Amino acid sequence: MPAHSAASPIYTALARLANFNRSRRALLASRKTSSRTIMSSSSSSSSSAAAAASVPFQSPRKVVKKVLSLSQSEGQGATVRRSIGGHELRNLDPFLLLDEFSVSKPAGFPDHPHRGFETVTYMLDGAFTHQDFSGHKGTIRTGDVQWMTAGRGIVHSEMPAADGVQKGLQLWINLASKDKMIEPGYQELESKDISQAEKDGVAVRIIAGEAFGVRSPVYTRTPTMYMDFTMQPGSQLHQPIPEGWNAFVYIIEGEGVFGKEGTAPVSAHHCLVLGAGDGLSVWNRSGAPLRFALVAGQPLNEPVVQQGPFVMNSRAQIQQAMEDYYYGRNGFEKASQWSST
Repeated sequence: MPAHSAASPIYTALARLANFNRSRRALLASRKTSSRTIMSSSSSSSSSAAAAASVPFQSPRKVVKKVLSLSQSEGQGATVRRSIGGHELRNLDPFLLLDEFSVSKPAGFPDHPHRGFETVTYMLDGAFTHQDFSGHKGTIRTGDVQWMTAGRGIVHSEMPAADGVQKGLQLWINLASKDKMIEPGYQELESKDISQAEKDGVAVRIIAGEAFGVRSPVYTRTPTMYMDFTMQPGSQLHQPIPEGWNAFVYIIEGEGVFGKEGTAPVSAHHCLVLGAGDGLSVWNRSGAPLRFALVAGQPLNEPVVQQGPFVMNSRAQIQQAMEDYYYGRNGFEKASQWSST
């Protein structure tokens, strides 16, 4: 989905581009995913990893920043709660954006381009249909994941596929400079195919990475872990996180104590940036379930220059991306001849 509001300059620029491309169409008259695993691998076995998740850390990661994501307009009539990518937290290397979206027909995210990063869409409730200018089309439903590598260029749409309110999370993950111009690709998992585990009142859906000795089948170009935890009242969690990785929590439902026992609980729609340490400790002291996403990734430590839906390493590369989209070249050849249905 686009990272701009309907009133922003980039939205206006893209609207002009859309008009330009429609004119070009009138004048004209008329997956293979190659991902390879580069995730850091733990030297411990699956059984020891599962055990580690039950043992407190000598150096737990503490919450170093707390951001409440407020509702804002996005796309065409849609509403999102943006935490990463907002003014309080511009980015958290390698993460560029996190939106909790809430959309009802006819609102949505109509045709828009991307270059230089990946989008991970995780449906919490409802269904969304995605289609792009290469003919890829599909619907992701509650619990499904679409991991899209935009690479050198994609133009696509994301629109509600059911009545009522459709809810989910969309995460943008930056690509290293060497990967920014690769061919686009997809990894798509139905809910039933996502790895799951449960222990001592804590259930986890493992979108990427490993928890409780269970590993996700998803491969990540930028090393990433992504977990959806649900903790029952009275439970606690101690989840290892690779050393040196940046990490955050996004609370979906309920409230919990994060990082250090005895601190004040934090409630839904907060994004918590975690400091250095061995892993995350969480306690659910409330009388209701706590659900949150835990995401961590290996920093790229490269310059980030973003112009709306284009994320590159320099201003010159951004200008090139804009021109490529304008004129339909270097990955955007199909842009001027396509519109979603």
